[in-house]
Amino acid sequence: MQEQNTTKNAATPTPISSQTTPLFGAEGLGPILKAENISKQYRLGTVGTGTLSHDLNRWWHRIRGKEDPYLKIGETNDRSTKGTSDYVWALQDINFEVQRGEVLGIIGKNGAGKSTLLKILSKVTAPTTGSIKSKGRIASLLEVGTGFNGELTGRENVYLNGAILGMTKKEITAKLDEIIAFSGCERYVDTPVKRYSSGMTVRLAFAVAAFLEPEILVIDEVLAVGDAEFQKKAIGKMQDISKGEGRTVLFVSHNMAAVKSLCTRGIVMEQGRVVFEGGIEESVSRYYMSNYEDSENDFLGIYNFEMHRDKKNEYGILKAEMYCNDHLTDTIYTGSIFKLKLFFKSSRDFFEGEIGIVIKDSEQISYLGLNNKHLGNSVIVKKGMGIAEICIEDFPLYAVGDYWINLYFGDQGPDYECIENAIKVKIIGEDIYGSGRKLDTAWNRIVHKKISIKTI
Repeated sequence: MQEQNTTKNAATPTPISSQTTPLFGAEGLGPILKAENISKQYRLGTVGTGTLSHDLNRWWHRIRGKEDPYLKIGETNDRSTKGTSDYVWALQDINFEVQRGEVLGIIGKNGAGKSTLLKILSKVTAPTTGSIKSKGRIASLLEVGTGFNGELTGRENVYLNGAILGMTKKEITAKLDEIIAFSGCERYVDTPVKRYSSGMTVRLAFAVAAFLEPEILVIDEVLAVGDAEFQKKAIGKMQDISKGEGRTVLFVSHNMAAVKSLCTRGIVMEQGRVVFEGGIEESVSRYYMSNYEDSENDFLGIYNFEMHRDKKNEYGILKAEMYCNDHLTDTIYTGSIFKLKLFFKSSRDFFEGEIGIVIKDSEQISYLGLNNKHLGNSVIVKKGMGIAEICIEDFPLYAVGDYWINLYFGDQGPDYECIENAIKVKIIGEDIYGSGRKLDTAWNRIVHKKISIKTI
């Protein structure tokens, strides 16, 4: 896949820059980082037959002061569909500002364009159109080993990265002991980095980026490589950087607990565009909502059981609909409001109805089983069509994975139905306590929100 960069903006309305340029104005005033109309186009395939003519055509238009003919073509980077164009827009018309001391969370599904945006902000690649304006130095942690020379030792790489940031040897030496101590790599700091594990490399790279005091710190999902203890240290350090030192952090992660704990504001990306910008709670909710919308488009969360009917088709559950926080879906988040609507048909009236569910994991181990009688509720069912609703507030299952739901409907007579493994549901554990930490699923498969631990 080949990048498409332009070097002149003669006919397009969007300013074009291949570098990050400083913001004008007094120090400390205005945004510290500003993205204006950023777009990034890639050409699929390798350089070869057919691409030379495109390059010549683009060059010919440029020297005549005309618009790049390929800026008006190309498809959105949607990995769920097979496109027909050789050109793909990884980013389109990205605009946002970041203030000094702010922690901005950039969230979205895989393929949304988050990493491409960070590479442009970090000057790893240039935008096809648009410009980035910034105040101060930018340090990035994008991939394991980025900016490190594997042949050099950890200590030598610290000095190398500091020099890239424009620091003097004296300034780097003053921070060296803190960097080594934070990374936990004291024993191996004089060993070539190529012999480090991915976790060690990430720890040292983060320590370098954090302690060499750039004005803007850019962190991609690479922190997921580290263990839980280091992730906690890293998040704590980023909080110190933003709140205590007034520096700016841009953070990309699929761990919404970490995002909500660390970030003050967020942007949500879908298919190369910013679809939402606002407070971090609202941004995370919008991200979850996009997953629900996908479910609705794919008819997920709707289950038909006509095939289970008896020969006379006189009674039983005809259909079910599953909701998470009032969104039709097949995915349930811990702590959310779970609703299950059952559409049924009854052959007669009965006054001792029983409606219930059992939730089991993939090994058929039951974790939750209840019906209306367990709750002390009487259910009266009339002959004909009807709807029942099962609602669980603060959904308690935590361990991530696929689960199955058994459905029960009827009375104690002959009209009683059980549909085994009727519904497959994906459960995603969330930070229901707001601590910014994930629970250990080995000990926490079922959780309850209203729990307190304190001294008295």
